[in-house]
Amino acid sequence: MPDYAVPGMKVEERDRNPHPITGVSTSTAAFIGFAASGPFMPTPITSPTEYQLAFGSPNGTGFLGYAVRGFFRNGGTRCYVLRVEATVQPAASLQALESLDVSIVCSPDDNAIAGMAAALIEHCEKMRYRIAVLDAPQTPAPTNGPPDALRSSYAAYYYPWVLLPECAEHGAIAAPPGGHVAGIYARSDREQGVWCAPAGKQILGIAGLDQSITDEQGEALNAVGVNTLRTVPGGGNLIWGARTTSQDPEWKYVNIRRYFSYLEHSIDNGTQWVVFEPNGEPLWDAVRRSVSDFLFNEWKNGALQGSRPDEAFFVRCDQTTMTQDDIDNGRLVVEVGIAALRPAEFVVVRIGQWTANANPNGCQVPPQ
Repeated sequence: MPDYAVPGMKVEERDRNPHPITGVSTSTAAFIGFAASGPFMPTPITSPTEYQLAFGSPNGTGFLGYAVRGFFRNGGTRCYVLRVEATVQPAASLQALESLDVSIVCSPDDNAIAGMAAALIEHCEKMRYRIAVLDAPQTPAPTNGPPDALRSSYAAYYYPWVLLPECAEHGAIAAPPGGHVAGIYARSDREQGVWCAPAGKQILGIAGLDQSITDEQGEALNAVGVNTLRTVPGGGNLIWGARTTSQDPEWKYVNIRRYFSYLEHSIDNGTQWVVFEPNGEPLWDAVRRSVSDFLFNEWKNGALQGSRPDEAFFVRCDQTTMTQDDIDNGRLVVEVGIAALRPAEFVVVRIGQWTANANPNGCQVPPQ
């Protein structure tokens, strides 16, 4: 309390919440694959030109350069590139990525490096705040879905490959779609939000798709956890799915997995200040206010269900979430529940007949 010398009304400013939580970035990607030249260490890249200066032309050295170009063409703004050799141990690579602040990982050469796709998933599950964008083999269509080793809520699987208009004299080049998909993730996050499904989005920078997917094929592939790319009349080439490879119905959507990772990461970063604070009611109240204010803003932005905040989320941090043993041993336990939005995957339009003597609610119209 200041020592005032003159009587009268005094006004003091006080921050209602001195520890606001800020949402983390969700759009930075990491790419692993073969390059013509360049360093064998994670390198930050902000444009296709930077990539070419650091790693050379993408032609003839795997798909890494094409993926990075597709990432930027579709809305990505920043990524890391890790050049590897054909004899690389996948686990040693995704480890090289652990210290980086990324939320999307992709290896466009994952079909050429044994065990790479599984290693990407293991990496994302360990790091918790990342998702692996995986490419199905070029052919045939994966009618049984991803292999069991690639089933995870931290992975999404895409088919078919895209056609790139790279060499006019030889026709288009077929390439894995993961880089383009990662760019669409970034674009969707920026334009709508990480809670929105990165599907129904146009794929930019391609000449077409390597395979044509019918409605029946798309429905079957979607059911087994494969996100298809489709050519839609009047809409162009689109991502037509937002499923993870998980068989757990709670985690079957890419946007749900990514949104929870975003929330967890943001709250984790935004509550680091509590370390070594006295573990009592004043601290619990401050934590509740910080997390509640953050989630209230998420609800206001349309990220959560409910017409009122108490229908959208709850935050608990008190003696119901902690035992005396927790308190005595310095453990602060916060419980958070949210009502996340899920995609409207299936739109049903019911069409019925009604006569001229009936109105739409079924009541007869009196004769004139």
